[in-house]
Amino acid sequence: MITNLAAHEGFEIGPRFRRTIEERIERLEKDAAYDEAQVARLEGEDHIRRQKRLVALQRSEDLRMSLFVDNAQARLAM
Repeated sequence: MITNLAAHEGFEIGPRFRRTIEERIERLEKDAAYDEAQVARLEGEDHIRRQKRLVALQRSEDLRMSLFVDNAQARLAM
């Protein structure tokens, strides 16, 4: 589910939290690419369907987190 972040403009996140989110986004992208490549090796219809659903969920979470980071202001480190 993608929410409208425009209503939450002006929020800040710390640099460490931002790095953590960005690292998670990278892992999701890599995992989705790997899992998508595995579909060609699968044989059962149900297994293929579940694998494709996993990839879709990973990409959806990646997009959601990317939008969050893009809309967040970096808080200055104190």
